[in-house]
Amino acid sequence: MTETPLTDPHRKQLLYRAMHRGFKEADIVIGRFAKQNLATMTDGQVREFEGLLDVPDQDLYAWIIGRVPVPANYEGEVMTMLQAFPVAESIAEESQS
Repeated sequence: MTETPLTDPHRKQLLYRAMHRGFKEADIVIGRFAKQNLATMTDGQVREFEGLLDVPDQDLYAWIIGRVPVPANYEGEVMTMLQAFPVAESIAEESQS
């Protein structure tokens, strides 16, 4: 999948935050997801993504891989996209083995 270059400074900052979470698996999933999707997200999706970046790594990662149900206030289009992201799926399958 081709990545659209980021030109918006705010989205660049979000990409950096997504790729440097401090928890290796979260860095991989969220960082790669952001790299492939952030440039083409709507403003609403960007706001939702930014809210997800404020969640502690362990909680967010557990929701993404389906280890723990996503709280209702964090359910949304971007969370669904994250859960369906191929890297997230492969890590989820690996962690269930």
